[in-house]
Amino acid sequence: MSVSIEADPAKVQQFSARIMEDYGNTLRGAMLYIGDQLGLFKALAQTGAVTLEELTRHTELNARYLREWLGSMATGDYVTYDRHSKRYRLPDEFVPVLADEDSPYFAGGIIQLSVPFVSMAPRIIEAFRHGGGAPEEAYPVETWQGMERMTMPWYKHFLVQHWIPSLTGVKEKLEAGGSVLDFGCGSGLAAITMAQAFPKATVLGCDFHLPSIERARANAHAAGLGDRVRFEVADSDALLGKKFDFVTTFVVIHDAADPQQMMTDLRSSTADDGTYLMVELNLSEELHENMNLFGRVMYPQSTLYCMTCSLSHGGAGLGAFMGETRARDMAAKAGFSRVRKVPSDRPPLPALFELRP
Repeated sequence: MSVSIEADPAKVQQFSARIMEDYGNTLRGAMLYIGDQLGLFKALAQTGAVTLEELTRHTELNARYLREWLGSMATGDYVTYDRHSKRYRLPDEFVPVLADEDSPYFAGGIIQLSVPFVSMAPRIIEAFRHGGGAPEEAYPVETWQGMERMTMPWYKHFLVQHWIPSLTGVKEKLEAGGSVLDFGCGSGLAAITMAQAFPKATVLGCDFHLPSIERARANAHAAGLGDRVRFEVADSDALLGKKFDFVTTFVVIHDAADPQQMMTDLRSSTADDGTYLMVELNLSEELHENMNLFGRVMYPQSTLYCMTCSLSHGGAGLGAFMGETRARDMAAKAGFSRVRKVPSDRPPLPALFELRP
């Protein structure tokens, strides 16, 4: 198809350069993935300014591949390069993001997720043509490992230190031995963190995804908490009749096939004087309010994972942009009488909703 238009040649050239830049960024994502998986950022953090030969000895990796990888990182401004000494260096400010898994800024999880998500593009193309979507079991196993690492800073640095204390009376109940349900628990990091912080509390994690539950049990055992936190394969309707003082979901509702029914089930599982903490993404239903960094990241991720997983089950396909207005409406329909968006900018992407019966 030929399209006849009158375009400013300079702007065409400028946009063409942007496409080349975006293409390079996409491929550089694979280089970041390689660097993360091989521990190269950690090696650079340890060695400081280093030559190719020194890094080769330190990592025991192939020098020819390392040279090309370092070129990718230097031209992408991830490492500096001194042409006189031929030394590469990871800037100190980049270490917490790329090399320190205990840092609240650590980005290894999102780097790891980029490859499995992009690898699903051919499958998603078929959904564009025929509807439906890609179910969770279609994704590579390391998708769940990446999700675990992506959310790990939330639980390690914010859940107990900031989020729970910001909720009315929850910290006191857990300290006194209250009951906790973390639904859609994934690999169990949130449940394990709460069990560690509140030794008198009883903690149950549930997820319909068996591989995640198996990983959660292994994580609990490794943390020495195998007898203090339980993990079960279950959907929300399997919990009916059980009541908990504190119910949590961490970016779970927007992925669900039937998010409204899930919230209704979770209302039934919340004690009459209990609290449900729904952590979702601080995004809007309105496109014009998402014209920012998070919108640029989450529309692709929603297409490649959040929305399509729900649609694969014939679900609502809310996607990542559920928004506060919809969240409040769904909470009311589920039977919650009080909804409060908890002020929080640490970190900026999660949105915290405190729901009370």
